[in-house]
Amino acid sequence: MTAQKGTPPTMLTSARAAAAALAGLLLAGTVCAPALADETTPAATASPSPAPTAPAALFGKGDPQYDGVWRQSLALTALARHQAKPAESAVAWLTAQQCTDGGWPSFRADASVACDPKKEDSNATAVAVQALVALGGHQERVGKAVRWLKEVQNADGSWAFNPGDPGDANSTGLAVDALLAAGTDPAQVARGGRNAYDALSSFQLGCASAPEKRGAFAYQPEPDGSLKANMQATAPAAFAAAGGRLPLGAPAAAKGAPAQAPACAEGSSDRTVPHADSAEAGAAYLAAQLGAGGGHLVLDTPGATPGPDFNSTAWAALALIQAGHADQAAPAVGFLTANGRGWAAGPEGTNVAAAATLLLVADATGQDPKNVGGTDLVGLLAAAGPDSSSAAAVAPAKKKGGPSTLWVVGVGLLIGVGGGLLLSLQRNRRSPGA
Repeated sequence: MTAQKGTPPTMLTSARAAAAALAGLLLAGTVCAPALADETTPAATASPSPAPTAPAALFGKGDPQYDGVWRQSLALTALARHQAKPAESAVAWLTAQQCTDGGWPSFRADASVACDPKKEDSNATAVAVQALVALGGHQERVGKAVRWLKEVQNADGSWAFNPGDPGDANSTGLAVDALLAAGTDPAQVARGGRNAYDALSSFQLGCASAPEKRGAFAYQPEPDGSLKANMQATAPAAFAAAGGRLPLGAPAAAKGAPAQAPACAEGSSDRTVPHADSAEAGAAYLAAQLGAGGGHLVLDTPGATPGPDFNSTAWAALALIQAGHADQAAPAVGFLTANGRGWAAGPEGTNVAAAATLLLVADATGQDPKNVGGTDLVGLLAAAGPDSSSAAAVAPAKKKGGPSTLWVVGVGLLIGVGGGLLLSLQRNRRSPGA
């Protein structure tokens, strides 16, 4: 996801454009449209080959070529957290996709065929690591994946979607998430004198940018080296900057005050934000954007029809909670609770990545996973996977302490105020998602 200090900015080649689009569609929870980089070429145009058929062990029935490992990993992570035991075949499929060097591709139709190292996917690897950690009992595979992530880290400390390409904010953030999940300190994973956190914050707009843009992340630098705010990069990168991992670990203690934008001296020309201030700056930007959008973020991909960006809104909620600003995440959670079903249960079947992401948000906010805006997310997600007699939903154990009760009350107030608001929102649930 950047050209860093000492590294000349790099234009996207056609191959990188395809990879950027692929990263976007993965994080958007859809394989229909790209969402990240300033490119609008669908990833599907990168290959003229026929679409592979989804294996029986895979969650979802759509073409798995670009998101097979991604959606499988998110589904397993979300279900493991909610004590629903997925089918053994689903876990076996994910582990069989791992390459001998420790990385994962986006999808391998034939796992007996050796991986092409140039096509291994850092994003898929990062979410696979988090899934295996959540499931437990896969330490050796997780260790191999961490070693692979260290080996493919760029000379400037960042990660790219595919090894050897210029780094980007999303890939770097996802690598940070995976390292944290595996118990590896990102501050100790470095190249060229810059660690993973330093590389991540190098994509973040600092005092040299307009006040309303400070704290946002760019996907990659522009050709002139400048940074352009990108919503689909900002939400997941801010989550990583705050020390996030999936499923949500221990969030920071409640700050008790709104997130603060970077403090800038008059005339400051700092292009980026130091890691120490990164989480707070990202949270402040996201909170402001949620406020401007009426509780959701707006899809800002060039060429896309403006509308609610469900996926970025979900990641923004997770980022704010992780950073200690759960109160500022409440509008996003209310919006997702009332409107998320149309994103997760699309006209062509369950959008696995979307349903899993909503389930992870529900978990982070203490909602009943079997009744999120009237939807049983655990059942919806489990039904999209391989048949398993043990895949029935099990409600999570009540946590001692924590914000669960406050979340239920707070979200209820947000979506219930005004008498008819809840009904109005429910009628709009099936509006198209990002």
